[in-house]
Amino acid sequence: MLMQTHEARLKALREELKRRNLAGFVIPISDEHMSEYVGDYAQRLHWLTGFGGSAGFAAVTQTHAAIFVDGRYTVQVKGQVDNSLFEYRNIPKDSLADWLKGAAEKGQHIAYDPWLHTQGWVDKLERELEGSDIALVSTDSNPIDAVWADRPEPSPAQAMVHEDTLAGRASADKRGEVADWLAQNGLDAVVVPALDSVAWLLNIRGTDVSHTPVSHAYVIAHEDGHADLFIAPGKVTPELSKHLGNAVTIRDRAEFESALRQMKGKRVSVDPDFGVAGIAQALRAGGADVAFRQDPTILAKAIKNEAERQGHRDAQAADGAAVSRFLRWIDENAPKGEVDELSAAAKLEEFRREHGDLRDTSFDTISAAAGHAALPHYRVDEDSNITIPPGSIFLCDSGGQYPAGTTDITRTVWIDTPGGAEPTAEMKDRFTRVLKGHIQIDRAIFPQGTSGGQLDSFARQYLWEAGVDYAHGTGHGVGSFLGVHEGPQRIAKHAGGQSGTGQELFAGMICSNEPGYYKADAFGIRIENLVLIVPKHIEGAEGEWLGFETLTFVPIDRRLIEPALLTETEIDWLDAYHAKVREIVAPRLSGEDIEWLERETQPLAR
Repeated sequence: MLMQTHEARLKALREELKRRNLAGFVIPISDEHMSEYVGDYAQRLHWLTGFGGSAGFAAVTQTHAAIFVDGRYTVQVKGQVDNSLFEYRNIPKDSLADWLKGAAEKGQHIAYDPWLHTQGWVDKLERELEGSDIALVSTDSNPIDAVWADRPEPSPAQAMVHEDTLAGRASADKRGEVADWLAQNGLDAVVVPALDSVAWLLNIRGTDVSHTPVSHAYVIAHEDGHADLFIAPGKVTPELSKHLGNAVTIRDRAEFESALRQMKGKRVSVDPDFGVAGIAQALRAGGADVAFRQDPTILAKAIKNEAERQGHRDAQAADGAAVSRFLRWIDENAPKGEVDELSAAAKLEEFRREHGDLRDTSFDTISAAAGHAALPHYRVDEDSNITIPPGSIFLCDSGGQYPAGTTDITRTVWIDTPGGAEPTAEMKDRFTRVLKGHIQIDRAIFPQGTSGGQLDSFARQYLWEAGVDYAHGTGHGVGSFLGVHEGPQRIAKHAGGQSGTGQELFAGMICSNEPGYYKADAFGIRIENLVLIVPKHIEGAEGEWLGFETLTFVPIDRRLIEPALLTETEIDWLDAYHAKVREIVAPRLSGEDIEWLERETQPLAR
């Protein structure tokens, strides 16, 4: 029945395209703000294909259809999308332009929704289609919306004030900084399209998107420090209006496009990564001069002030207590063979709600047992859920959204058997090599001007010595009660080829530290803490130097460590880390939880 439903939806889309005299259409996972997580109303790719991953796109013509995903979703797409309807294509191996050249005829028009793609995406695809006589055209409205009869409405939830005591800076101060940036760059205004940037700039939050506490809105900030907030009227409360004050004009979100068209003669900045093509096209249609520059809030948002830094420490302490209790629960119950992946994720959320002002999880918990742990971005559901097998590795990557801060932690643990069982030598070798890389990042000292890409190999070197590696980045930025994945900083390979890896690291930025190892169909390992970049004083040093302050404090499973592979310095690090875990987490626990924590944080036998 499911396959027939998607077949009917594909047929309805093709009929709508034919009615509009269009030969094809490109369907991304995206919203009008280029958000990582999108609301149900914007889940067009899932509606059309059944694919539930967080990255990918489809292309449909009258005779062909394909879904494009990267290596993270190769297995998932085959289980969710009918290959009699959609061909499977791999990113980056397969090119959309090449596929369109084979699926469309010369002289035909392939459409895209300009409010779901960046101008850079449009320009690149147009270049790649040159000489093919296939035209790329924008649509006035999305054709899927015309055939999606029960499409959900966008969230009507009201926006909320994020108190200055938590934000650490008043919105007026932030807007003044943006105004200075505009003046320095000869600009009249900047469009702020990303939802987390809007939230940060105005010190507001919301519940419109799962896992990220934001409200659907746009901002146009002007050179005089004034700003226009475009937001649905039903989201505005008297408290919000009072908080924003007279220097922020609240306007209906429906007026946003027309406001862009009224900026004739203005030089307006648009972020190339978060500003959709529809913004640039509306500005140009109205006679504005568009300058593509990085949104000035992005770097400012990434560099946390002291209030945000302390908020993170507080949130991490509460989160650490919850995760520690969960690990004790797993340790005692999973060996009985009575815990599955879904129940483990639910129990972890239960502990989080008991230990802090949890507003949401910061992403879908990766609760991965045995071979599922070998999938770095595994997402458990009713169909994939399995019992956590005794005598295996269990990986749990999770996080919480607290008003004080956003958390993200991964722990990999050994699930014992009732009779007692030891991890294999290979498991202990790989776990210890991952731990050694994690320690190297945590202990790194580097000069001001260093980028995340320059640090990445610190985490991989011991895996490389064994001829293995991992296919994801080592670290990403994290927001303050905002996105769990926040730029512009990133610790990853290919400094010139991946967004954020060439970004200079500054004191106040928060990054994850999460090296891993994955053996297909067998087990996976990842150890993740969050770290804060801080100044480092070195006697006699020349220039400014930086390092990391650890923020996450939860025991690391010593059963998976091969002590012979660790140096004395690394063992000292682990023992000092576990002593700090006891200091921070123990006061938040009681009874048998404290006993478990004391036992799991004892010095490593040498």
